[in-house]
Amino acid sequence: MKSYRKELWFDIPERRQFLHITPQVEACLRESGVQEGLCLVNAMHITASVFINDNEGGLHRDFDDWLERLAPYDPHGYEHHRTGEDNGDAHLKRTLMGREVVVAITKGQLDFGPWERIFYGEFDGRRRKRVLVKIIGE
Repeated sequence: MKSYRKELWFDIPERRQFLHITPQVEACLRESGVQEGLCLVNAMHITASVFINDNEGGLHRDFDDWLERLAPYDPHGYEHHRTGEDNGDAHLKRTLMGREVVVAITKGQLDFGPWERIFYGEFDGRRRKRVLVKIIGE
């Protein structure tokens, strides 16, 4: 069995942003040489998310609006801020959107359903962040 690991790094200029990372994950898959197996992609920051959905801008704006209604940015409104942080909302948004995805690999390709793509969701950006890609298989 082969095992492959790579960290993808992103510079996120905004506090909140969604990035389409399917092409980078597909490049990792090609580098790995795995034809049949599993691909794990996870955010390595507790204020970020990796998720699968449609690559459609309106939907991403809907996600952003929905998350902001559920956990609005408020630099003084969360108990977490007593630690000196101002990102309590980002932790909640990450919990809602999830930490990671696992995609089957079949015949050397990510085995997606129709319209599925992988995204990185950043909820406390303005600095360099990373995503782990771990691929195992044959």
